[in-house]
Amino acid sequence: MITLHYYPGNASFTPHVVLHELGVPFELSLVDRTVNAHKAPGYLKLNPNGLIPALVDGDLVLYETAAICLHLADTHPAAQLAPPLGSAERAHFYKWLMWLTNTVQATLIHYFYGDRMLDAGNAEGTAQLKAHAQARVIGHLAQIDAHLASHGGPWMMGSQYTVLDPYVWMVSRWTRGFSTQPARSFPHIHSFLQRMLGRPAVQRAIATEKLSEPMF
Repeated sequence: MITLHYYPGNASFTPHVVLHELGVPFELSLVDRTVNAHKAPGYLKLNPNGLIPALVDGDLVLYETAAICLHLADTHPAAQLAPPLGSAERAHFYKWLMWLTNTVQATLIHYFYGDRMLDAGNAEGTAQLKAHAQARVIGHLAQIDAHLASHGGPWMMGSQYTVLDPYVWMVSRWTRGFSTQPARSFPHIHSFLQRMLGRPAVQRAIATEKLSEPMF
């Protein structure tokens, strides 16, 4: 049995959607951030970084959202949630997945938790870091919007739905509080986000995690 250790609205949302897309049996285990459960010794055995998510698949324990999604796609090839190995499409898929986790998500972490990078009490520095992070993410959103416009397909890889799509939906949702140009303000991203809401797997993950409006 697969177990996904999650917290509502966190980076665990993407593998949560992927598991529903696969239609395989799995369990959810809540890691309650409000009581620092992600820093508890038991959870740190799964993810020594104290971050969410972690996935347990038999004897295999994985952390990092991108790694979890790749594992799920590769172990369930019939679902076609990633392009074929060795193809040019697979190479571009890797590019986008690594960019989403290493660039977009990492910059959003600075937006939300800039105080972690600065001395305690440096409110001015935290505000500057948040503003610069928001500006950089807006640039990333423009890149996603242009990519969606370039191929005219419904999904990041064009006609093929992949694990990239719930990942883009997740990071787009995280921008809903931006003071300017959240993801929903970009026309092609907005249409994409609406299409994602029409997928039963996304609806089930939203309902289970009890995510509140606005969705994005």
